[in-house]
Amino acid sequence: MAETDIIISGAGIAGLIAAALLAGRGHRVTVLDPTPPPETAEAEGSDLRSTAYLEPSRALLEEAGLWAPLVPHATPLRGLRVIDTTGWPPERTDKRLFLPSDLGLEAFGWNVPNWRARKVLTEALADLGGVDLRMGTGFAAMLARSSGVRVTLSDGARLDAALIVGADGRNSPVRQAAGIGVDVRRYGQTALAFAVTHGRPHGNISTEIYNSGGAFTIVPLGDEDGRPASAIVWMNDGRRAKELLAMDRRAFETQMVARATAILGRMEVASPIREWPIVTQTAQRLTARRTAIVAEAAHVLPPIGAQGLNTSIADIAALTRCIDAGDPGADRGLDAYAAARGRDIRLRAGAIDLFNRICQSGAAPVQGLRRLGLRGVHDLMPLRLAVMRAGMGRG
Repeated sequence: MAETDIIISGAGIAGLIAAALLAGRGHRVTVLDPTPPPETAEAEGSDLRSTAYLEPSRALLEEAGLWAPLVPHATPLRGLRVIDTTGWPPERTDKRLFLPSDLGLEAFGWNVPNWRARKVLTEALADLGGVDLRMGTGFAAMLARSSGVRVTLSDGARLDAALIVGADGRNSPVRQAAGIGVDVRRYGQTALAFAVTHGRPHGNISTEIYNSGGAFTIVPLGDEDGRPASAIVWMNDGRRAKELLAMDRRAFETQMVARATAILGRMEVASPIREWPIVTQTAQRLTARRTAIVAEAAHVLPPIGAQGLNTSIADIAALTRCIDAGDPGADRGLDAYAAARGRDIRLRAGAIDLFNRICQSGAAPVQGLRRLGLRGVHDLMPLRLAVMRAGMGRG
């Protein structure tokens, strides 16, 4: 007899949402994570990226009972501005604005810093029935049988369940224990993530600025000490990223304002700066015996177009919909989950990989192609709507 129905390895945002949804469907859920959530942005290990929860993701969070606690920390995205630039210092060559009203929406999504979302969701789940949160305890090993899975925890305890879900990141221990391989495409890029304050208001518009090296993305946040604030993800070739990190703060900010084409005026760094390598990584399978993987355990995407966590939330929606109510680890439900998500993940990863390569290039012909693509996507209404729907997960 299983001691719990479902074990989730990983109490990141995706794992917490999955736990709430599965508990809401009557399953007993145990969540494992070796690292409790940081209390502040400055704490060691805090994730300074931010996520724009697109409309389908917000709807799922509402279903899980998790949207209300996030609302006080959420900034609506009422537009997406895309700017193409060339040279250094960058000169604008084109600009387009995409509006949610084209899709009949008030906002594309709502932006929340990742470290805060994880903290808020952990607190919400602590009060939720049917969820056993074991923060500070991780996954160590597992033995999957036809009747269930026995999981060994990092503290030496063992726990039996019908299903284990790997929501434990790009280096997922569950994925590795299940023998699932990954395909990885590398770019030699590094992303820098941090928060800034700035002189001009952002107007709740997210901005992506393209040059060589990758995208420079500005996502609106709530005011910080009375000043407009935004989250930055700045992609660069690895060597350039090292040069930037070696600069003193004033020199770094000068380079940052130039890269942003001074669109928000003077910008000042308002948090630590985190760095991570950019890859496209996809799991070769999404399931194994009594095992499912979701989120970054299943796919890692370059930070473009708010696709990363929103794709992860789509995984969770499919998994909770597909698994068997009586036996959540049964092959039939896991096969349905793999079929529901496999094609979308492959297509989305392929499209973002191609787009990132185009955005990374400093070659004039490739940059010219990028500008033509931007104009075509925006100016041709049927194409614009199709791309926007696909980006929102409505494809």
